[in-house]
Amino acid sequence: MTTKTIQPDHWAPAKGYSNGMLTPDGTLYIGGQIGWNKDQVFETHDFVGQLEQTLRNIAAILEAAGGAVTDITRLTWFITDKQAYVARQKEVGSAYRAVFGKHFPAMSVVVVSGLIEDEALIEIEATAHLP
Repeated sequence: MTTKTIQPDHWAPAKGYSNGMLTPDGTLYIGGQIGWNKDQVFETHDFVGQLEQTLRNIAAILEAAGGAVTDITRLTWFITDKQAYVARQKEVGSAYRAVFGKHFPAMSVVVVSGLIEDEALIEIEATAHLP
């Protein structure tokens, strides 16, 4: 088996990158996901709303690869507004659990000055190991 590109059905095509790459050993690398929908449209400009959509995007890529959120081993979050993240911790936790339940992989949060998509408030990349 060779490395396989993972693209959920009915998603707008990724341009210049892959949403996911599945290696022969079952490691799934999920490229940075942001808070837009499958058509690459932002439905919200709210931090928590974009966070939840971002997590749903990660879950969709996992499912397209044959995995589940419990297969995630690492998350790296890139956020543009530390104050929004800190001030809304309860809502952040609720949005996280709504998509990932009580699965808590290794995680880092990095504050950045901006993301490539101007409307994006958060970007998350993930690594998973599919059995």
